[in-house]
Amino acid sequence: MVFELILTPEAILTALLILGLRVFNTGMATVRLIIINRGNRFVSSAMAFVEALLFAYTISTIATDFGNVLNLVAYCLGLSLGNYIGMVIESRYFLSYVTVNIISKTKGHEIATALREAGYGVTESVGEGREGAVTMLKSLVDNRQMGPLLRIVQQVHNEAFVAVEPARPIYRGWLGTGRNTY
Repeated sequence: MVFELILTPEAILTALLILGLRVFNTGMATVRLIIINRGNRFVSSAMAFVEALLFAYTISTIATDFGNVLNLVAYCLGLSLGNYIGMVIESRYFLSYVTVNIISKTKGHEIATALREAGYGVTESVGEGREGAVTMLKSLVDNRQMGPLLRIVQQVHNEAFVAVEPARPIYRGWLGTGRNTY
């Protein structure tokens, strides 16, 4: 296979079209996965149709002239940019929840107090770790609150173990900053 770089106006426009379609296709795929996770079958199915159509067009353009370096780079760059843009869209426009699990051997109650003073709901319990008693904290927050919550934990006890996991929809309870979910 011979790789060639052709820089005619038509080749540049084709590469830009491939880049744009791939960015849109990949960004749409990221958003579609979020919609699937939320259980909206019809919208996610319609998006999958458009996504497959865009993918088929762009891959056929690449496959017919695989030696064209400009198109190949545009395709790969489009995938990278589409992933990034999809993640930006998710973080800004889709409210999702995460469960923050914090384990501290020495300052668990102090972390819980600081988080409660900042308006977060925190469940505090005692557990047994490899080296003895630990305080286990659990807080459910929306994804936009995770950064500030983690900064509070680091300020109080920089060595606390923190694990973050996605949370499914919320039905009842206390959600940080004083909002009840029922």
